[in-house]
Amino acid sequence: MVPTYWEQATQELAASDEIMQKLIVRFKGVLLHSHGDAFSTLARAILGQQISVKAAESIWQKLSSAIGDITPHAILEAEHDVLRGCGLSLRKMNYIQDLSMRFADGTLDSAAWSGMGDEALIDKLTQIKGIGRWTAEMFLIFHMLRPDVLPMDDLGLQRALSMHYNSNQPVSRLKMRAIAKPWQPWRSVATWYLWRSLEPLPVEY
Repeated sequence: MVPTYWEQATQELAASDEIMQKLIVRFKGVLLHSHGDAFSTLARAILGQQISVKAAESIWQKLSSAIGDITPHAILEAEHDVLRGCGLSLRKMNYIQDLSMRFADGTLDSAAWSGMGDEALIDKLTQIKGIGRWTAEMFLIFHMLRPDVLPMDDLGLQRALSMHYNSNQPVSRLKMRAIAKPWQPWRSVATWYLWRSLEPLPVEY
């Protein structure tokens, strides 16, 4: 699924920000996709915490090879040694098993989330073990396709802002907000293009 707002967002970002305009031209034809699976998006985001995109993808592929379709029931039925053998740390294994249990028993009902505002949904998601604000924000961007999320704790976004907007110097949270203000209501889209400037291949959750 592709965001319906993408064309409007890129036009408005390009008009309001010269650096954005250059990035949008540079990565023309590449855009954000949602796979429409709430569980796997959250599971991928948990796996991706504090490791590189490449390392997270490697673990996901090993997991897929070991247990087949990565569903809540498949995770719950998998032996601990199998999960550990795919490269999951003990902590991440516990997090993904807890997430699987919540989906399997109906505690988490993703059908109700579309009617919630960004902050309300982030608050709901961060009550799940292993899901902090960053993971919740990745879910809003990559699964819910929310257009105006600014994940200020994301190291890639911090690095790209430093590179493109601050002469490679660290960027404070105050400055991050100031730089991103003209991007509203399309801060997710702007963030996505800044990620592209660091990693030309799209990140997917």
